[in-house]
Amino acid sequence: MKTNTFALAAVSLLQLASAQPFGIRHAHKHAKKDVLVTVVDTVYAQATAGPNVIIYVDQAGNPISTTTEGVAAVPISTAAPSPATSAAAVVVQNVQSSSSAAPVVVPVASTYATTSAASTATSSSSGSGFGFSYSPYNSDGTCKTQAQVTEDFNAIPSGYSIVRIYGTDCSQATTVLTAAKAKGLKLFAGVYDITQVSSEVALIVKAANGDWSSFDTISIGNELVNSGSATAAQVVAAISTARSLLKTAGYTGSVVTVDTLVAARANPSLCDNSDYCAVNSHPFFDGGVAAADSGSFLTTQIPTLQAVLSNKSQRVVITETGWPSQGSTNGKAVPSSENQSAAISSIKSAFTSSPSNVILFTTFNTMWKKNTAAQFNAEQYWGFLGNCPSG
Repeated sequence: MKTNTFALAAVSLLQLASAQPFGIRHAHKHAKKDVLVTVVDTVYAQATAGPNVIIYVDQAGNPISTTTEGVAAVPISTAAPSPATSAAAVVVQNVQSSSSAAPVVVPVASTYATTSAASTATSSSSGSGFGFSYSPYNSDGTCKTQAQVTEDFNAIPSGYSIVRIYGTDCSQATTVLTAAKAKGLKLFAGVYDITQVSSEVALIVKAANGDWSSFDTISIGNELVNSGSATAAQVVAAISTARSLLKTAGYTGSVVTVDTLVAARANPSLCDNSDYCAVNSHPFFDGGVAAADSGSFLTTQIPTLQAVLSNKSQRVVITETGWPSQGSTNGKAVPSSENQSAAISSIKSAFTSSPSNVILFTTFNTMWKKNTAAQFNAEQYWGFLGNCPSG
């Protein structure tokens, strides 16, 4: 069989500079009843040189093996994909991690409905601690340095096992992984833009550098169906593409997509094609739940989701949940420091026997975001540890 060779250019550390805009950041923007409004922020970063990760695929576009070669300058490419590009192509050229780069073709692939024994064995999701989410951005929206990320992590108390990030901009797959390793945490990494799935996976592969022992899960997209940014079929196709690329790179852990519990319940294929069901669920946005009842709200919602899945006993992980310390009242949901503590205490109590099934949103306030009336003016104030030590 003739084998075609395609190169994925792995981009080196992105440093803060006046360069080309890159990335769309996770904006936790639920309106009431899990309707999402997305805020787009622009990040300025500069791509420099880095090793190439070579992925060998057959004529059908199926990855066969990977290798790395040399250190080469990463070319800037603005050309659109050739019309002759197959729908099964992985990447046809080096891709620069910038918004001006050519879009990556996401193939339509077969579904994947069961968790492999290898991914179950290597995942640390059976760990003893809760998880938390983290964003590596300064209050002015610029990227945090490694020293700043490490400073933030040094302020996080023990008792957690997983840290979740959402994308690959600001070199976060590298900086957060470094800080996580130092604290004995596993990384829940993420591909944010599924139209750039191959280039974002390449950045995660580069950060791992052949050692996947500190990775728990890699998510492909966050709330894309809920926000209307993609269809369930498009997300499923992206999961399949990412899973193949990651497997070829030696990763055997869990691959999932994350959406709201409401969207996943309406589109069970999102969970059916993930290695476990990963959903965001915020009692605050329901409007009928008091802070102290947050835990029971989550435990009563999970069975309603499992009921529509192909595997009724599929593991469900709440990948975002929390409570704001400031903002406007939403029915019974009142933002305050006291209620934030009550909500988190209720959630932890409800999941005492399965803490690894909950990722708290979020460690520190996210002052780089914008408060809006649609989000009850609370968007900046979900940090259960207050403001970031590093700014």
